[in-house]
Amino acid sequence: MNAEIQSLHNVWSANRSAEVTDNHQISFNELTNSIVSTGPFSFFIMDFYDMSISHISDSVYEMHGLNPGDLTINDILGTLHPDDIGFVIKAEDFLTTFFVNKVGRDKLMRYKISYNYRVRLKNGSYVLFNHQALMLSLDENGGYGKSLIINTRIDHLGHTPNYKVSLIGLQGEPSFMNLSIGENASAHVSLSKREIEIIKSIAEGLSSQEIADKLFIAESTVKKHRKNILTKAECKNTAQLVKTCILQGII
Repeated sequence: MNAEIQSLHNVWSANRSAEVTDNHQISFNELTNSIVSTGPFSFFIMDFYDMSISHISDSVYEMHGLNPGDLTINDILGTLHPDDIGFVIKAEDFLTTFFVNKVGRDKLMRYKISYNYRVRLKNGSYVLFNHQALMLSLDENGGYGKSLIINTRIDHLGHTPNYKVSLIGLQGEPSFMNLSIGENASAHVSLSKREIEIIKSIAEGLSSQEIADKLFIAESTVKKHRKNILTKAECKNTAQLVKTCILQGII
């Protein structure tokens, strides 16, 4: 195990469950609806208790040439671009602090984590993937239990990671977009459940009036939301907004 992968294990070890957990608290419908797939993807469940993985999709072989029958987490980490693994370590460490200070560790299972990095394909080339993680179980002290991991190929949208993290709220929790893990880590963009609903409707091609009818609100309210969302996301237009939100796993 190389030093960087060991550093990532150290971050997880400091936060993992001290016991076997299986207290899934998210319904199947919410689980599937929370996962965004805009391209070919693979998935597996990771158990932080013993670092084992299960429920591995056959696509890990199709995309990366990895054998699901004897796959380990280190095999998966070994496909990360050497220049991006440092970001993954910092992102995972940052998330621990952010949940404690800004959200509450007890709400871990109410959020989907999303960020981007480059992954090696079966042919040896590296392309951009969106990483989504949804915690399925915690122990009574908030230690990490099991987590659903989905990696989606998004090189049709870009080739370079933005090295930021987004947290998409479930069960009515607010979302946080484009979190910086560097010097400006205290700055973040918060999106409400209503704003996320409007962003998803925009991505579906609905007009402001159609969105208003769908959500049973005034068209003027939708237009106000759209303006505020563009400002928050620092996007010039809806096309840029939709692309940014897809890259961050929000839609």
